Amino acid sequence: MSEHNIHTSEEHGHGEHGDMSKGRIWKVFFILLFITVIEFIIALWIKPAGYFGDHALLIGNTLYIALTLLKAYYIVAYFMHLKFEKLGLQLSLSVSFIFIIYFIVLMLIEGGYLHEHMPNI
Repeated sequence: MSEHNIHTSEEHGHGEHGDMSKGRIWKVFFILLFITVIEFIIALWIKPAGYFGDHALLIGNTLYIALTLLKAYYIVAYFMHLKFEKLGLQLSLSVSFIFIIYFIVLMLIEGGYLHEHMPNI
């Protein structure tokens, strides 16, 4: 029975996950740590000091979103092993995620529209 389980796990591509060595895990950890340190530096020193000028809110938020998406990529790709999956699964999850974000943005825009143009609701 255990021989069947080993054969089944190799059929589903789990043998490729052996590429995640301790060195690669530490490398991804330090990349995530570096991105987090940059976020803290922006939040605690650069943004409050006004280095971004009049557009501090826009630039600061854009940097936070970009850095957070980069961290999310590394977490999903390496720690959730999506990088080692087949292209079809990667595309189906990515497209679904993009549509979810798109619909959230549409609802936020629509909610703002109703609030501005129909104050009695």
